Amino acid sequence: MIESLGIRWGRGVRDWRSDPTFAMCRALVDGADLASFAGGAFDVRAVVAGIQAGAHSTLLLDAVPWGNFPHGDDAREAVRLLRAGEDPAGRATGGLGGLCADDSRAAAALAVPFLIPIATDGHHPHRAAALAILSGPARARHFGVASRDGLLIHRNDPRRHAPGDHDDYGVEVTGYPAGWSVAAARAAITAGTPVLLPLLNDSDPTIRIDAAYALATAADPDLVVRTALAARFAAEHDAMVRAALLLAVAETARAHVQPPAVSWFRERWQDRTEAPEVRLAAAIGWLCLTDEPAPEDLHQTVDTFATEERAHALDTLPWMYAAAGAGEPGLSRCIRCMLHAEKPEPYDDPWAFSL
Repeated sequence: MIESLGIRWGRGVRDWRSDPTFAMCRALVDGADLASFAGGAFDVRAVVAGIQAGAHSTLLLDAVPWGNFPHGDDAREAVRLLRAGEDPAGRATGGLGGLCADDSRAAAALAVPFLIPIATDGHHPHRAAALAILSGPARARHFGVASRDGLLIHRNDPRRHAPGDHDDYGVEVTGYPAGWSVAAARAAITAGTPVLLPLLNDSDPTIRIDAAYALATAADPDLVVRTALAARFAAEHDAMVRAALLLAVAETARAHVQPPAVSWFRERWQDRTEAPEVRLAAAIGWLCLTDEPAPEDLHQTVDTFATEERAHALDTLPWMYAAAGAGEPGLSRCIRCMLHAEKPEPYDDPWAFSL
């Protein structure tokens, strides 16, 4: 696989063989033990752990070994632009988001400790942009995923895998171990949980939605995050934010599903006083938390409220946006995959035309 790479890195075309990480990836292809690289200069988990305490320092930004990771120079420049508050923010966040979309997350994960202080600074002009992108590298293989057993799931549990194991994430397009990138990003978000949690009470509903999306990737053994999400849900009045909070609770609950959580989601989609967006999100959450057959009243709820217009509106939620594919909104794709698996995927050919 590595020999096939000829990737555009930086401002020009850079030969993959000149990238520092290639030495590790080449060695892995030749049979080296991944564990032998754990904790070293090419282990993004170790590098992130080393910078978390000082992510506010301008000097530290330059001291980080960005060049040890594919697209590292681009990620560093994106962080610099965001921290400086330079316009437009879309150039920086688009670059980081593109790395995640292209299945090349290592450098984006390295940026997460620097994005958190920006996202939690109420006066920073790019806080919303930083918050929207910071959890991107904490999720892998989720674009277009809309099945009951695939949506909202974290595909590996760090407690069940050896530190140097490839786990079930495999490798990124560059040959870098994908699980290391995801683990590094999640560790940074977990460490930032105390400063991210207050964003659930922000006056801006978009901030509240993106905060829930980020916090859903944090390790939560003491249920601090899940409790905060549920508390915010109880106080929240915006229907779209309530829907986001439900999806975040479902994502945090996937690792260790408990019967009370399943029952709670059932109550939410059965609640006739709830907004349609909330009931639909609760139905999706319930389907992801159990393998029980969908009951008739869930089908009725979905059939009643899942209009095309509402499906497109729900794509403003990052979970649904990620689940979308082949011209199909995320909610519609989830419903088809979860409740009507016999239906074929829509044909989406951008080059097709009618005579």
